[in-house]
Amino acid sequence: MAKKVVVIGAGVSGLISLKCCVDEGLEPTCFERTEDIGGLWRFKENVEDGRASIYKSVITNTSKEMSCFSDFPMPEDFPNFLHNSKLLEYFRIFAKKFDLLKYIQFQTTVLTVKKHPDFPSSGQWEVVTQSNGKEQSAVFDAVMVCSGHHIQPHIPLKSFPGIERFKGQYFHSRQYKHPIGFEGKRILVIGIGNSASDIASELSKNAAQVFISTRNGSWVMSRISEDGYPWDMVFHTRFKSMLRNILPRMILKWMMEQQINHWFNHENYGLEPKNKYLMKEPILNDDLPSRLLYGAIKVKSRVTELTETSAIFEDGTVEEDIDVIVFATGYTFSFPFLEEPLVKVEHNMVSLYKYMFPPHLEKSTLACMGLIQPLGSIFPTVELQARWATRVFKGLCSLPSEKAMMKDIIKRSEKRTDLFGESLSQILQTNYVDYLDELALEIGAKPDFIALLLKDPKLAIKLYFGPCNSYQYRLVGPGQWEGARSAILTQKQRILKPLKTRSVKPSSNLPTSFLLKILGLLVVFMAFFSQLH
Repeated sequence: MAKKVVVIGAGVSGLISLKCCVDEGLEPTCFERTEDIGGLWRFKENVEDGRASIYKSVITNTSKEMSCFSDFPMPEDFPNFLHNSKLLEYFRIFAKKFDLLKYIQFQTTVLTVKKHPDFPSSGQWEVVTQSNGKEQSAVFDAVMVCSGHHIQPHIPLKSFPGIERFKGQYFHSRQYKHPIGFEGKRILVIGIGNSASDIASELSKNAAQVFISTRNGSWVMSRISEDGYPWDMVFHTRFKSMLRNILPRMILKWMMEQQINHWFNHENYGLEPKNKYLMKEPILNDDLPSRLLYGAIKVKSRVTELTETSAIFEDGTVEEDIDVIVFATGYTFSFPFLEEPLVKVEHNMVSLYKYMFPPHLEKSTLACMGLIQPLGSIFPTVELQARWATRVFKGLCSLPSEKAMMKDIIKRSEKRTDLFGESLSQILQTNYVDYLDELALEIGAKPDFIALLLKDPKLAIKLYFGPCNSYQYRLVGPGQWEGARSAILTQKQRILKPLKTRSVKPSSNLPTSFLLKILGLLVVFMAFFSQLH
């Protein structure tokens, strides 16, 4: 059984991995190359090699109730979507509450992680680190890789003929920090992800003109959904997840298209995806449509050529006097400390069992945490990954054979391609609720809805029709938390608390959402009893 565990990185994945190790009675040591916790979410004015980088204005795309750790709700007065500094504050509170800092060795870089000579029998790893110019070596029973995948920028310059002639400034979005210095400029942003739309929207407030160049377009969603609630608390319910799984694909995609276009018609704004029937991750941006409406941003097709001062696009149009090009073109995976390519990307597929375990190891004592892109919050996802990984290390959970794992990896990749497409940006994409349930099932923490319906119908209805957040996975099984039921039933007051800063007389109208839940419950009952007969 593994006892000593090395955790590489003290970002979100590293912090929750530490807690899960402690919860399981393991002895963790975390190596963090910088001087503080927070990883990606700790803003710094300067870009540092080997460290994730964000711009100063970054706000979370997932709400606080859907992003908090399962036994540690965020404070009531925290806003529903958090500025990066506020999220970092939550991580500091979390680390202090569970006394995690004592396990972290700061300003310590992991140089190599390689198998111990007797790895086939022991499963141990030799880890070489460097701190203050001195190298040290230690042996660990297990490894949790928590260094993230937003470090190595992907800039496909070969795809932009003429870039060497361009006289203006160009850089990857990783370098962007704030709009100061870009006033009055004509700026071209290449890409259509969350960073691209955030940066374009922010720059457009003071730039002369901003252009967004996109190959395929994208759906755009607001953080605000039905009745003003956060989008993910409406979208990610077990009931809606069930519908998405059983409805014919064409009907489902038609319904989603109608829903997304209800905010604004994407075709009219030049944003409609080229293959709109792929369920690619939408952009979360509340400003972009307005900025397009103002004319401050213009959507352009793919860049085919650059000259000294202009950009030529696929449709033959030309934009002159471009001052700045921002490449919001994503990241590549990089784990330079691993001795051999344990994390392989071949045939547009990541060879990790359930996005975590290399299948070919004689002993399953290494896990990659957070190397995934769920259609939802990464934080509860990583937490369930860490809960499972630590139990695998202890021998309480076992993995199938290498052959079975490879079969699962291939099948999962085929399903992902069918749902999300073959783009490299979608290589880590997965369905949110399905994946959470899959991990919870491995550790025995998935709630039994039917049993709960008989025992605690009020809670069961909340579980099925309400937001599928992390508290649900603390109701049963190992790591059960006595506050889970209360957290589920009181989440609405934590959503409304930061909003209700002015007293308003409550309305007496019965909400439509309540009537829909009753109707949905009847459908579930009918489906359940029809299966019995």
